[in-house]
Amino acid sequence: MRTQLAPYLAEHGWAVTVYGRPGAVRQDDPERDPRVRSVLTRGIESKSASTLTYGLTSALHAIGHKPDVALIMNVANGYWIPLLRLRGIPVLINVDGMEWERAKWGRLAKLVFRIGAKLSARFANRLVFDAEAIAQRWRTEFFKDGAVIAYGGDPISELPVEPGLTHRGYALVVARFVPENTIPQFITAAEQISQTHDVVFVGSSGYGGEMEAQVQALVDTNPRAHWFGHVSDDTRLHALWQHAGVYFHGHSVGGTNPALVQAMACGAPIVARDTVFTREVLADTGRFTGPAPADIAAACLAVLNNPTEADRLADAAKARAAEAYTWESVNAAYERELAHLAQS
Repeated sequence: MRTQLAPYLAEHGWAVTVYGRPGAVRQDDPERDPRVRSVLTRGIESKSASTLTYGLTSALHAIGHKPDVALIMNVANGYWIPLLRLRGIPVLINVDGMEWERAKWGRLAKLVFRIGAKLSARFANRLVFDAEAIAQRWRTEFFKDGAVIAYGGDPISELPVEPGLTHRGYALVVARFVPENTIPQFITAAEQISQTHDVVFVGSSGYGGEMEAQVQALVDTNPRAHWFGHVSDDTRLHALWQHAGVYFHGHSVGGTNPALVQAMACGAPIVARDTVFTREVLADTGRFTGPAPADIAAACLAVLNNPTEADRLADAAKARAAEAYTWESVNAAYERELAHLAQS
């Protein structure tokens, strides 16, 4: 969202400062907007401490410069909202998903996120939820309301097919290799799908582990299985979505997922794990499945084996993204919220 919202605000007359980590922002990046100031702070690089420590150093820097308003992402940074408020800085926070429900976190990390959520609810001036289902959870659990602002998707032109693949000829998954993204089940389903169709994995755990070993074993023994790891080239990733025969979206925790919205904008035929969040985003433009590997395989194959249905789903998803999930509407909504707080 940084690459979308920050330039938008700068274009509309805001002086924008974005905080990041060393290496996160390249000064020679041709897509970097020179109107947006980047401040790199220090922190501890570890799975459990990085967000908290970088959030603290960013907050301390902001306190010294006292902006008119601060936009914070993720409730892990809720710990530092009282410091900003003491300095007289109004805070808008995107609470993100329900981090304390993610299987990748241990008991202590889940507690940290839960406390951060409570602090965010108590001290932030205004909350942003990226889905109505998330907003409802916060109303129920924290008795707080706020603005519902999702994410946008970039419309794309026609792109070439990935070498070695064919248009509408493969099943695709794009996700971090963690249990709540239904990766273990999809790996099992891929064994069946790859008997007749190519299967493409995009993503990794970031630190190795059993899921990566399972995907590598599948790739080593099945020529129809492909693993591209983390794909940082957006054009390549968009092409993979655009030409997929089916995109499986297995995320089970969180609100509106940016990858799902972008897959819709690319015109991917989508089979999604059946959750309140995926139904809110896709409505009737995708197919839904349970988490069992047999169900995933059957749903994906039903689309792969029916090109007419695949094209229908692709067109429907693309149309819904263009109507309901545009960056113009998302950015404008954030600007309204920020302007209200800055002027209050």
